[in-house]
Amino acid sequence: MTSETASSEHPALPTVNKVTTEDITASLKAGFSDFLARPFMSGFFGLFYAVFGILLVWTLVWLGKIWMIIPAVIGFPLVAPFAAAGLYEMSRRLQRNESFGWSEILTVMANQRKREMGWMAFVTLFVFWVWFYQFRTVLVIVLQDSSFSDLEGFFQTVLFTSEGWLFLAIGTCVGALLSAVLFTVTVVAMPLLLDREIDFVSAMLTSVRVVRENPVVMLAWAAIISVTMILSLVPAFLGLIFTLPILGHTTWHLYQRAVTSPES
Repeated sequence: MTSETASSEHPALPTVNKVTTEDITASLKAGFSDFLARPFMSGFFGLFYAVFGILLVWTLVWLGKIWMIIPAVIGFPLVAPFAAAGLYEMSRRLQRNESFGWSEILTVMANQRKREMGWMAFVTLFVFWVWFYQFRTVLVIVLQDSSFSDLEGFFQTVLFTSEGWLFLAIGTCVGALLSAVLFTVTVVAMPLLLDREIDFVSAMLTSVRVVRENPVVMLAWAAIISVTMILSLVPAFLGLIFTLPILGHTTWHLYQRAVTSPES
C-alpha cells in the first residue's frame, strides 16, 4: 500500500488553532446576533428543550422515582450539544447568507442519518446513562437507610443531613468528571460533524486537541456554559428558551475559530 493510498484512507485530522478569551467574546456576540436574526426559530429549540425538561421531571414525580430528579436535572445539560444541532445549521447558513426555512432546520438531524452524527448522539446518551448509574450507586451506598416517599423528604435528607452532604459531595465530584470528559470530546465535535464529512472518532479527537491546545480558554467556556445552564434551570427550565439558542449559536462560531477551515 502506497503512502498516498494510506493518506486517502486515513485523512489527516483538521488543524486546530489557538483561541483566546477575545474569541469567546466575539463568538458570544456573533451567537447573540444569530439569535436576534431568527429569534422565533432559535427560541423554538430552547422552548422544546425546556418543555422536555419539565415533562421529564413531572414524569419522574408521577412514577415515584424521586431519587432520579437530581441526576436528571443536573445531567440534563449534558445532552444540550446534540439538541443544538439545528442551531448550528442556522448559524452555518446565516454565515453563508443562505436562505432557509423551518423544514431545512427541523430536518437537519434526519439529513445526517447517513453520516456520523448518530454515533455522537450515542456517545452523549451513553455518558448520560453512566451518570444515572453512578448516581444510583452512590445513593445506595451513602443513603442506604433512608427512604424517599416524596420530594420533600428526599430534599430534607439530601440537604439537611451529614449523609446527604457526603452524598452530594461525592456525586458532584463524579458528575464534574463525567461532564469534563463529555465537554472535552464534544465541544467542537458536533458542529464539526455537521460541517464536514468526517468520522465521529476523528471529530472527538479534534475536540480533545482543541481543549488540549487551549486548556484555560476552554475551561472558561465550560464554566460559562455550566453557570448559564444551571441558572437557566432555576425558573422551571424557562431560562433555556433564551440561553440554549445563544449558547448553541455561540458554539458554532467558537468552533469556526478553533478549527481551521479546509479552504484555508
